[in-house]
Order: sequence, then C-alpha cells, then structure tokens
Amino acid sequence: MKPLHEILAKSQNYGSLTLLQHTQQVTQAIEKFARHFAFPFDLALARKGAIVHDLGKAHPHFQRKISTANGATLLENHEWDFVHRHEISSLAFLPLFPKSEWTTLIDLVIGHHKSVENDAGNKGILDLDQNDRRWVVNHLKEWNDWHEYGLSILEYFDIPTRKISFEEARQALAYVAEYCEAKKTGWSPYRGLLKSADHFASAFMHQTGKKLEPLFEIPDLTFYHDAGRKRGIYPLSEISTDDGRKYTLVVAPTGAGKTDFLLRRCRGRVFYTLPFQASINAMHERIRKTVPNEDVRLLHATSKIVARNRLDEQILQPLAGSSVKVLTPHQLAAMVFGTSGFESVMLDVQGTDVILDEIHTYSDYSRAMMLDIVKTLLRLDCRVHIGTATMPSVLYDELLDILGGKEAVYEVKLDDEILDSFNRHHVHKLANEMEIPLLLTQAFENKEKVLVIYNTIGKAQDAFQDFIEAFPDVPKMLIHSRFRRGDRVNLEKKLKTKFNGDGSEEFGDGLAPCLVVSTQVVEVSLDISFDRMITQCAPLDSLIQRFGRVNRKRNENTIGKYKPVHVIAPEGNVLPYKIGVLKNSFAQLPEGGELLQERALQAKINAVYPVLDRKEIDTHLIFKNGKYTIKELTNYKRAVLVEALEIESATCILASDREAYLTANWEERLQMEIPVNYKTITSCKSTYEQLKVGAYPFVVPQHLAEYRTYGLQLVEHNNFL
Repeated sequence: MKPLHEILAKSQNYGSLTLLQHTQQVTQAIEKFARHFAFPFDLALARKGAIVHDLGKAHPHFQRKISTANGATLLENHEWDFVHRHEISSLAFLPLFPKSEWTTLIDLVIGHHKSVENDAGNKGILDLDQNDRRWVVNHLKEWNDWHEYGLSILEYFDIPTRKISFEEARQALAYVAEYCEAKKTGWSPYRGLLKSADHFASAFMHQTGKKLEPLFEIPDLTFYHDAGRKRGIYPLSEISTDDGRKYTLVVAPTGAGKTDFLLRRCRGRVFYTLPFQASINAMHERIRKTVPNEDVRLLHATSKIVARNRLDEQILQPLAGSSVKVLTPHQLAAMVFGTSGFESVMLDVQGTDVILDEIHTYSDYSRAMMLDIVKTLLRLDCRVHIGTATMPSVLYDELLDILGGKEAVYEVKLDDEILDSFNRHHVHKLANEMEIPLLLTQAFENKEKVLVIYNTIGKAQDAFQDFIEAFPDVPKMLIHSRFRRGDRVNLEKKLKTKFNGDGSEEFGDGLAPCLVVSTQVVEVSLDISFDRMITQCAPLDSLIQRFGRVNRKRNENTIGKYKPVHVIAPEGNVLPYKIGVLKNSFAQLPEGGELLQERALQAKINAVYPVLDRKEIDTHLIFKNGKYTIKELTNYKRAVLVEALEIESATCILASDREAYLTANWEERLQMEIPVNYKTITSCKSTYEQLKVGAYPFVVPQHLAEYRTYGLQLVEHNNFL
C-alpha cells in the first residue's frame, strides 16, 4: 500500500494536494462558515461532515483517475470502467459514528457535488441505484485495502476508529440510498454549508486559513454617514435613515443621492444588485474606493475579466462570506429556481442587507423573477432596500404589499418643489430617422458630445456605418453587448474616461465634439453625461433612464440648465418592444422642445402601465403556495433558468480566435467569448462550426477589422442589449 501522503485529493494539475491536506482545509472553512451563517448549525456535526466528505477519494478508482493511470491490459481497463462517485464511497464510513448523527452527515456529504437524483449526467446516488445494479459493489471495490486510508485520516482528527467490514459498509450505503429516496420537499442548509466550505478550500488550498480571516466582516460604511456629505443639491443626503422599520422603498431621480441613502440604511453585510454589467462595474469601483474592508466583491458573467489582474479577487467572486458584493439579480436567481448551489446562495444571503437598485428596469420574466427574489429574501430574514427612479404605481403597491405594508416599510419620496430642481431635458419628437444627419451636423458644429441609442444591435451597427461615412472627422465609438467579453470591459472604460471624460488630466472634460452609438447597455447607472441624445422610442421608463445620460452632472451650475433629447416616433418592426407600449410612451412625451417635468413623470408612467404585464414563471419556482416543491438534496438544471428568463444562452467566437480558443485556459477563453441570445443564432447555426470545448462556442467568420469597428455581426433577433 502507498503511504498516506501519496493519497491525493487533487491531481498534479491542481497542485497534487493530498487528501489529508484538503480535509484539513475544508474543516477549517466549515468551522468558519458554520459560526457565521445565520442558520443554527451543529458545529461538531458540521466538522465531522467536513472530515468525512472526501474519504471516498482514497478509493483506487479515484486515485487511478487523477493519476491518469491506465491498466496494463484491456481487461484491466475494462475492470475499472464504471461510474464512481467519491462522495458515495465516503459514506461507507458511517458505521464509525452514532446512528443519531447519520442523517445529518448524509445531508452534508451525499449531495456536495451532484443532485441525488435527476443529475445532469445521471450520476446521483438514486440515478445509479436505478440504473446500475453493481453501484454498491463498485463503490466498495477493494474496500479492505483502501478504507485504511480513511481510518488514518479519521484518527488524525481524533475520531475513534475500528475496522469496518465490507458488509457493514454495504449496509451503510444501502441506508444512504433509502434515506435519499425517502427525502421530502425542502432545502438542506447542511448541503449548502458543505458546498460553501468545499468550494472555498478547493479555491485557495494552502492559503485557506489566511483567506478565511476577512470573511463575514460587517462593512465600514462610515464614509456614507459623514456629515460632510450632506448637501442640498443631493436631497436624500439630508433625510435621516434612522427609521426603525426593516425595509426601504425609495423613489427619487438620478442624482438625488439614492446610493448613499440605501447604503446608510444597511446594518450588516451587503448585497448590492443592479441590472446591467456596466453599472455593476462602476458601482463596485465606487464602493471599493469608499469602503475600507478588504472583501468587496464583484459578480456577474464577465466579472473575472474585470478583476483579471487581481487573482485572489477572481477566485473569491462566487464564494460565500463577502463584506459587500455587487452583482446582478440573476446571480441570486438560483434561490428561486433551485439551480446548482442554491442552498449556498441562500445561506450566504440569509440575514444580510440586500439593496435592489434600479428595480424598475425589469420587465416580463425578469420582473416576475425579481418579485420572487424579494419574497425569498423575506423568508431568509433579510433587510430589503429597494431604490428606483421611476416605477408604475401598480408595481410599487405590489412591492409595498409583499414587504408588509407601511408598518414595515420606510417609504421615501421627494416633494414636487424638490423634483422641479431635477428638470433637465427639453424633449423633441422626430417623425423619422431622416432628421438625424442634420441634428448631428448642428451638434458637432456646437462641439457637443452626442449619444445615439438604438433598440437593437443590428440597427446600431447599420447606423454606425452610415455615421462613419457622413462624419469621418468626428471621434466616435460603438458599444453593445456583442463584443468579446474582454473587449466589452475595455469599451466601457473608454466610454467613461475618453468620450465622457472623468475629469482626469489625460482626458479633461471628454472629447468634444464626439459621437457614441449604443444600445440600452448605457441605460442604467452608468455615470456618463452627454450634451444631446437621439434615441429610438422605448417604453417610457426606459426612456427616462436613457435621458439620464444627458445633462447628468448635478451641481450649482447645472441646476436650472436644460439640454435636448430627441425621440424618434415608433413605426414598423419595434422588436423587442410592443408597439402599444411604445405608442403610449411616445404620446406621454412633451413635444416642440417643451420641458420634461420631473413632478409629472409618475402620472405619465401610470398612464403607460395601468396594469402589470405579468409573465407566469410558477412552473420553474421551487417555492409555491407557501411550501417548497423541490426535493431535498436535489437541484434543477441551469437550462430551467435560461428558459424562464430567455437570457443570453449561447456563445460565439471569431474564426480568427478558433485555434487560440482550442488551446487556451478558461480565463483566456472567457475573454474571447461573445455572448448572444440562442434565438439569435438559431436560424444560422447550421452554417457555423460549433466547438466541443469550453462554452461550446459557434465559430463565426468575420474580418477582424470589421469586428473591431462593429462588433459581431449576426442575423438580428429580439436582442436589444
């Protein structure tokens, strides 16, 4: 037999970590998490679960697998050709523990990698029990030899041991299967606890102890409570947050101090959600600069790229225990849809402060998801703080009701006289796009920075091509979601620093004149300010957000100064929107350069949205009618989330990146990938090669020079980001 130090938990590619070392690290992590999660865990049992969870990796099948050892003969290879799940083998050591502890240990261990049934690869214990009559024998193969390693590890942690017979081990695994089969509906905090600890220890290995130290710190928000931040031009800064009610609903225009107010309402760890990647990146940088805690994280689909020079931050992003985490609501959606890891997300968020900013931007399926996220947060005893610039009264009233009414919710709105100081835009209606070239010519003569927004990527690309020909000497850029992930991050930086101007010496007040063509990726919480906007008609709440990118800077010199926005009348194919909503929105706008009055916006929004456009997602939810519908120790497949929200679910790469993608590591691949809606590529996917590595991207032939100018060019279908 090999000595214990040669029994590995991680392969050579992952540092040749020994099983004993990994067990030590997971035990450290689980003790930290069990103490700080809001759920009342049995710490001693949690520790035992961590010690047991990977003992099955001592099984010769696992050791052969991570050493890539092949048998000497085909017969030997065939002998070891079976499905082995190390977590199942681990539970053969149950006979060493009191029977009263078995169920909790099973909850901790059996599902820490796989759903116990209906697993995507049919490798859960109940899947094997149904489909593989030899699963018990296989998981105990050569038991008398390899279980000695497990006994040695248990002894290291001062757990009394003895020899376990094959029959005892067999009966233990049979018990595990019966227990899992009899599981009722609900969720398992112990499964989430072990997952959280295992993921953390696997991420940091020998650094686990050090990286655990700053976890679960309450953020120091002193900066936002500083009396020096009280200024009349930011009216929310002068409103007290010392209200005893648990929840918050704030309705206020952009620039009123909403972010500061929401953060001042927080008492514990903070989850700050925003709808779009660009706004999340900007908020993360803002909080990092003002909150001294070490553990301020960012989490969205491409957040690893944003933190690419900060490896530890990359690794930490999806893990539990952050002081502040800025993220999209989709990162919380696992809680309502029951996708992999949902228990860990629930434990991490339980009892924290959750800020849902710009909540008005969600529609259809996303709005339904948001409402169920709010309900889930309440069940988890979170303090929920909702901020919005505009919101239909029917949605406001529903949120107020969900949160428990006026007795439970601190409601904050600004008086009409204060709202008048936020009037910023003269609105002009355009009959069609034929008027755009003349408007741009006049704007550039006046050295204005102009933002032009289209509702679809294809339209933005076509218009940008026309503008290149019409205004060759004007600095210009195009931004939308269909750029490589790495390029998208750089475009956002370029937009904020060069074309908008962030006040740095290099860029001053930004290029003027200049032209930025975009889709709605610039719509929410991106701190840019232009002199003029031309936009296709969108729903009124979206238009108001778009207008917020013009004349955005608020100070004593800009209050009472107005700048123009031009809205093109809706006609023809208006996807992804509904023509009725657009016509109603367009009708609510003033015209002829009349001032858009902030105090009138609520009535206009209510006129466009007299009732909520509901999309039913009940069939995808794990909690309905006051009870859980998902079986404990199971989870649903990710496809459920994609189907429910119709979110971007396919990936493309450029043909010029094909060879590099095949040999790249995960981080390099991520930067090459271009996310698209699956429906967008459906009609032409048969013409593109699809790689069988990484994110299984479609390979799109496009000249690199064209891509750099326009982004990926595909057949357009209902994708407006």
